[in-house]
Amino acid sequence: MTQNSSQNFSFRVVLILAHALALLPLAHLIFAALTGGLTVNPIQYVEQRLGDAAIAVLTADLAVNPAVTITGWHKLSKLARPLGLYAFGYAFAHFLVFIGLDFGFSGPLLWQELREKPFILLGLSALILLAALAITSFKWWMRRLGRNWKRLHRLVYVAGILVVIHYGLALKGDFFHLRGNELLPLLYAVVILILLAMRIPWVKRRLKRR
Repeated sequence: MTQNSSQNFSFRVVLILAHALALLPLAHLIFAALTGGLTVNPIQYVEQRLGDAAIAVLTADLAVNPAVTITGWHKLSKLARPLGLYAFGYAFAHFLVFIGLDFGFSGPLLWQELREKPFILLGLSALILLAALAITSFKWWMRRLGRNWKRLHRLVYVAGILVVIHYGLALKGDFFHLRGNELLPLLYAVVILILLAMRIPWVKRRLKRR
């Protein structure tokens, strides 16, 4: 087997694993629905699991560029688009469950909820950014936007930060007291900030494999 063939095979394995792991939360929800495992509050359970999946896959997406920098394996960059689309898909499904199943698309109820929990707007802002990135993730948009395409897609880190804050506040957490579920959004915040720092040019140069 030639080196190129070996690399192509290895990448196909990584790609299949990435798709499988990204689909795992959906498979879990389907299994839970079929086996009565959605708890006594199924709407809240589904909504929360979809939100968990969105932030987990988005973090994996943010890790693609640093992984390319560290390993020098440029084929890994092809994971960014599918992971980004999965993250948007989970975030959008999370949003639909929230406004549809939880609030029945009721404008007055949603408005009242927004007034009481303004952090929801952070999640909505992140969703809008992810939607823009998902729509423009295809080659036609890359050609049309040119250099502006990369500038636009750097907003994925803004989306990541907004999602972490939304997540932490949704858990009624306190980012400065490490207990229970409150630790998880803080860990995500630290990981995303590290991944963002790894994109700083001088840091990237030091990480790049020689």
